[in-house]
Amino acid sequence: RMMADIQEWFIEQKVRNFYSVSISGYHIAEAGANPISQLAFTLANGFTYVEAYLARGMDIDDFAPNLSFFFSNGMDPEYSVIGRVARRVWAVAMKEKYGANDRSQKLKYHVQTSGRSLHAQEMDFNDIRTTLQALIAIYDNANSLHTNAFDEAVTTPTDESVRRALAIQLIINREWGLAMNENPLQGSFIIDELTDLVEQAVLAEFDAINERGGVLGAMETGYQRGRIQDESMLYEHRKHDGSIPIVGVNTFRNPNTDVTPPTVELARATEHEKQSQLDRVHAYNAAHSSEADAAIARLKEAAVRGDNVFAVLMEAARVCSLQQVTEAASMRTAKTFSPLTADSLRRAMAASASAVCDAL
Repeated sequence: RMMADIQEWFIEQKVRNFYSVSISGYHIAEAGANPISQLAFTLANGFTYVEAYLARGMDIDDFAPNLSFFFSNGMDPEYSVIGRVARRVWAVAMKEKYGANDRSQKLKYHVQTSGRSLHAQEMDFNDIRTTLQALIAIYDNANSLHTNAFDEAVTTPTDESVRRALAIQLIINREWGLAMNENPLQGSFIIDELTDLVEQAVLAEFDAINERGGVLGAMETGYQRGRIQDESMLYEHRKHDGSIPIVGVNTFRNPNTDVTPPTVELARATEHEKQSQLDRVHAYNAAHSSEADAAIARLKEAAVRGDNVFAVLMEAARVCSLQQVTEAASMRTAKTFSPLTADSLRRAMAASASAVCDAL
């Protein structure tokens, strides 16, 4: 409901050049999913949002351009085509099933290099992995890119490691000549073949989700969670038995066992910093105590009446802390956030998944 409220507010306020949601697959991949599952689950979630918004009476071309996606990029070959497959699936579904216009058919996505692919052993090698992942993302025409710092395997990155991570993008975009050509890999046999194979695998996953009642039905049976856990365990098993080679970790390890690893300073907040933040929140709450009570009351009332909660939330955020808003919303969520029931959305998503597969 909250996501639909946000999008409805965007439409009413005519907010065009700002994404209302980033439909994320990054956390799915970081939890252990392989690239096929990441892409399939993320796109399925995206179509679930579409069905929810349509059920609220929104027009497809009023909200589809405000949607964006967020993918991880790892070392598997499937990551080389994750963007072009996502765009093809999305464009066909938008055109053939939803009758959307050209702008709505254009899927926009951000890539962050894989934090899971970074290792504490031989940490300097992590920059090499990140460079390759960044190059793949750029060749696959990502709209935006974040490159992880090499020391994120063990701590919050330092200013210096962040600068090195940024330099990866700068050198690719400013010095690497091939990157000056858009889509340089298009037409190569391996890219075209991978694109078709990954698309087929994603559509097969759509069928599996559809058989379980759509995204919400599958979630109730723990399908997605189970798949992610199984794939994560498989990766860890293969990493430990060496069937997935990881240089410096399970193969080509440093023979100089007496080499002392570089000392990495772990970033931790000091007690003074923690207390300072608490003092700021307490002072903020005290300064807005009378206004906050009224704002929270309006927020709860809007939830009970079925009004647009986000419109009221925008005002409440001016005088309420995050804790106050979260507690107020969580108290009402289970009882009042039900204008679109799980059953009705599940049925709509199941029908949508079947139609999307038919269209493709």
